[in-house]
Amino acid sequence: MQRHWTEEDLALYWSLATDELAVLPPGDASSRLGVALSLKFCQLEGHFPGSTKDLPPVALQYVAKQLDLDPALATAYDWQGRTGTRYRLHLRMFLGIRPATVADVKALETWLRTEIVPWDHDLRHLQAAVVGWCHEHHIEPPSEGRIDRVLRSLVRTHEHDVCTRVAAALLPATRTAMEVLLVPALPPEEDAAEALPLVRQTPFSVLKGDPGRVGLKSVLQELDKLRQLEALQLPAALETLLPPHLVRRYRLRVAAEPPREVRQHPEPLRYTLLAAFCWQRRHEIIDGLVDLLIQIVHRITVRAEKKVVQELLGDLHKVRGKTALLFKMAEAAVDHPDGTVRDVLYPVVSEQRLRELVKEYRASGPA
Repeated sequence: MQRHWTEEDLALYWSLATDELAVLPPGDASSRLGVALSLKFCQLEGHFPGSTKDLPPVALQYVAKQLDLDPALATAYDWQGRTGTRYRLHLRMFLGIRPATVADVKALETWLRTEIVPWDHDLRHLQAAVVGWCHEHHIEPPSEGRIDRVLRSLVRTHEHDVCTRVAAALLPATRTAMEVLLVPALPPEEDAAEALPLVRQTPFSVLKGDPGRVGLKSVLQELDKLRQLEALQLPAALETLLPPHLVRRYRLRVAAEPPREVRQHPEPLRYTLLAAFCWQRRHEIIDGLVDLLIQIVHRITVRAEKKVVQELLGDLHKVRGKTALLFKMAEAAVDHPDGTVRDVLYPVVSEQRLRELVKEYRASGPA
């Protein structure tokens, strides 16, 4: 139960109604306070508190204030003894609930196994589902320890069944290829002498790596990873055998384990972990390739725009001294009317200078 309550929440959840006050024993003050606290606690949590340690201090003080009693009296109440047991029986009759029987626990296990556990393995969610089921059936939930044991057993059993089915659905060639992923790759012969002192990577470690810098090399590396994953020939039924929450859970688990630890798992679990990783990693690599291509195209576009801008700026370069150049060209043409352009004009005004004049004219128009 939460330990911090606002004034509004205390008034909403811990206030005693008239019919609830009538249930309280009229005699001993500690029993009156203990029964009131047990009643409100059970309405919220579905079970009775074991001691004052289970109660939020602010809630204890709020209830004691309503009864005009000292909060310290709660420690004197017989929470687990005969008195507490007798008062809990009266409270169950008032609330319309009963303790959980063996048949109730079996029915609860069946419901969890078929309706909840296949889709969610989070213990907090499962515990909330148990409380909701018990509240719906007007049953006091079993103890927290028993609920925890039941839930963990159901989760382990379901995971074992899933791993067995997944391993059976994989082809023998797929299982062999998965084992190869965990074996360190041998270096090329020409690099063997230099690579001996280095730690050799497994293909599995390479598959876990990020693409790296944007470029053609990264694209080719990611394509190699994708071809390697496609070669595993994972069955399409894997999407049905492995729910999304298990795929995410197994993918994160195996990604954090070194290959030597993955090799130590039993075969069904090892194949399931690798299948979940490779299945989701394939989708991740495809998405990463799309992102890489988008970034490469963006870079090409940016570079093309820069090149065009540079060309335009070059075209707008002004040629200085155009009047003097025109005078020199006119003077050379008048002095040698029968000469060629290359022999008469280029010695006076270079060909490059004339090309710059043409670019300036085309870019800005006539002066």
